[in-house]
Amino acid sequence: MELTVFGATGGTGRELVRQSLEAGHRVTAVVRDPARLPVSHERLTVLTLDVTDAEALRPAVEGREAALSALGSPSNKGAGIASAGTRAILRALEDSGVRRYVGVSAAPVGPIPAEENVLGRKVIIPLVRKALAAVYADLAVMEEEIRRSAVEWTVVRPPHLKDKPLTRSYRKSTGGVVPNSRWISRADLAHAMLSFLNDPAMVKQVVGVGR
Repeated sequence: MELTVFGATGGTGRELVRQSLEAGHRVTAVVRDPARLPVSHERLTVLTLDVTDAEALRPAVEGREAALSALGSPSNKGAGIASAGTRAILRALEDSGVRRYVGVSAAPVGPIPAEENVLGRKVIIPLVRKALAAVYADLAVMEEEIRRSAVEWTVVRPPHLKDKPLTRSYRKSTGGVVPNSRWISRADLAHAMLSFLNDPAMVKQVVGVGR
């Protein structure tokens, strides 16, 4: 496939680029600093663009079959980039006729599963939500932007991300988040996102993933 990856220099973004190339796809990686993407390949194009500028993003998505986004901030200080960037990406996709989009959100944005244990329900999740309140508020706005769009979207909600090897062993929960899951590797998150691209059952779905 012809794919565009946004947020390509982050941990998940680099995994999306790497695994996409390994799968034989052609990849356009949109970055702010190309030095932070230490990957070169004959099927990889790296574009340095303002991810909040829809007009600037058009060349990155025109003629592509799908886009994947790992945009986000690890701290409250950078909150705002997920919603602002996604808004521009969606406009560029709609204007260019690109239909398929898979983007990363986070498990704390969704409701607490009924199956969640007491420790998670009463302690862990409330503490995480409080500590990164601005980040999750921004992701909630981003999800609303995605739902209102005309693209065939999938929103993926992982728990805490770790730099661990690819296992392909993780749980999925369509419509919510995975209960009692505390983390997933960035490699497995990227694997899940790529697996959703051609799955009709994942279109216009929120999908939780986790160990």
